[in-house]
Amino acid sequence: MTAEELRTIIAAGLPCDHLEVEGDGRHWSAVIVSADFAGMRPVQRHQRVYATLGARMHTDEVHALSMKTFTPTEWAAHPH
Repeated sequence: MTAEELRTIIAAGLPCDHLEVEGDGRHWSAVIVSADFAGMRPVQRHQRVYATLGARMHTDEVHALSMKTFTPTEWAAHPH
């Protein structure tokens, strides 16, 4: 899997205002900004992203995914 493929999968299942994905084909890191995260705890946000990946997490197609998740308001206040 490429970073672009993973980005496309996440974006198809979760409306994102900003999405960055980096990795080596199995181990990934992502910065995800979505209004859907409003009112969610961090673990709920991660579960929401994992839901977009579905079986890919269980088949080792995506071995590991480290995430930083933000709402648009949080992202606007975040130094980047």
